[in-house]
Amino acid sequence: MKDVIKELAGWIISILLIVAASYLIVTFVGQRTQVSGSSMETTLSDGDHLVVDKISYRFREPQRYEIVVFPYRYEKNTYYIKRIIGLPGETVQIVDGYIYINGKQLDEHYGNEIIEEAGMAAEPITLGEDEYFVMGDNRNNSQDSRVSDVGAIHRNELMGRAWIRIWPFDKFGVIKHE
Repeated sequence: MKDVIKELAGWIISILLIVAASYLIVTFVGQRTQVSGSSMETTLSDGDHLVVDKISYRFREPQRYEIVVFPYRYEKNTYYIKRIIGLPGETVQIVDGYIYINGKQLDEHYGNEIIEEAGMAAEPITLGEDEYFVMGDNRNNSQDSRVSDVGAIHRNELMGRAWIRIWPFDKFGVIKHE
């Protein structure tokens, strides 16, 4: 009988350790999320499954062009996936379909086409010391920092950066942020 109790206790301890480790990993290290919509085409597609790196921003600042995940302010359990365009302290403006940072045209190749709607960025937007300007790669089909519902994203709102695409399998791999 003692052997059965020892064996059962061993299994219970193992299960508790696995549950605790899983909780710590999902809370602090990485989390799976799914892309919904086409705002990040052609980089990410509707239905792609990603692992979000939740730990690196604890040790370093987010960088321009990284794809980040953050909660939508007005709908619980809804997350947006966008690319960082403007960094804290910078002034962002969209003029004639092109992005300008501190008055200089941004040399980037993520947008699929010339931006048709500048939104709030038609006028210069100066970001605070903890704010980021984010945009979808499918610039003409994206709710992003150009609209008041999203606006500038605060540092503490960033859940993490898109790290690995795990589905579909033919596109499996680390997501490049250059």
